[in-house]
Amino acid sequence: MSISRRGFLIGVSALLAGCSTTAVNHQANYAARPDEPFPLKQVPIHKIKPELRRTEVAYETNEKPGTVIVDTPARRLYYVLGDGRAMRYGVGVGRDGLALAGTAMVGRKAEWPSWTPTANMMRRDPRNRKYAGGMPGGPNNPLGARAMYLYRGGNDTHFRIHGTNQPQSIGLAMSSGCIRMMNHDVIDLYERVTVGARVVVMQA
Repeated sequence: MSISRRGFLIGVSALLAGCSTTAVNHQANYAARPDEPFPLKQVPIHKIKPELRRTEVAYETNEKPGTVIVDTPARRLYYVLGDGRAMRYGVGVGRDGLALAGTAMVGRKAEWPSWTPTANMMRRDPRNRKYAGGMPGGPNNPLGARAMYLYRGGNDTHFRIHGTNQPQSIGLAMSSGCIRMMNHDVIDLYERVTVGARVVVMQA
């Protein structure tokens, strides 16, 4: 199932998705997190483009609070807060032909998850074969600090919303289909999202 961006915007009335109306200490959102199993350093705010920084924005939608909406063309993810508000995050998305479209649900969540490349990943890049048995969680793991696993009909789609060890990829379309977030941002989203939450992925 795919949802056109135009159809989605009409049907869901996401009309004010870019308007931040609250003052935010952006640097505080990316402060050091020494309490993590693999401590995260502070990310200097000048290294994050303003449009990619975590921000609460005005966002009118018919989707219920707790829903995750991914605007793939815009490289943005919205967590619906309700009352015309959402938390907006910059994300990295899948390359052409590899991105998820339509609806899914969060089937499970994991902190500092292990990563096992899919068969398609190993075919596209044979270097991934050395991780066929899995890579433990940690700072070098491509899933980063958190992962939310997307399911349809009770089955794992093999798409995830996850952190990354390549923060420079945020705002780009270069993943194998998953939705990447900065580690600080994915921790914030992880603490908000519940298992069973609806996820809507918009394509062009």
